[in-house]
Amino acid sequence: MSTFDDRERAFEAKYAHDAEMQFKAEARRNKLLGLWAAELLGKTGDEANAYAVEVVKSDFEEAGDEDVYRKVSGDLGDKADEVTVRTKMIQLMAEAKAQIMIEVKK
Repeated sequence: MSTFDDRERAFEAKYAHDAEMQFKAEARRNKLLGLWAAELLGKTGDEANAYAVEVVKSDFEEAGDEDVYRKVSGDLGDKADEVTVRTKMIQLMAEAKAQIMIEVKK
């Protein structure tokens, strides 16, 4: 029974690790998205960073990415269409995961 218990603990640890990495990647993606949108809105410096934090916080409204999309899309208005924002979200998720993998390897 010990081997089974060890495997169970290993699977639970892997699941927890994967969930933590996904959470970090989504938060990083949202920050990068916020910085991108801030630039389109003409925000710089502290104002851009504050906006990026707002975007990160918007992800806690509901499960999934729709709350983040609505926040950014609503703020950008006609500065970026739906395809542009959703494509940027996908691109930045890949970038966020790559950044996190680099940090983990250090």
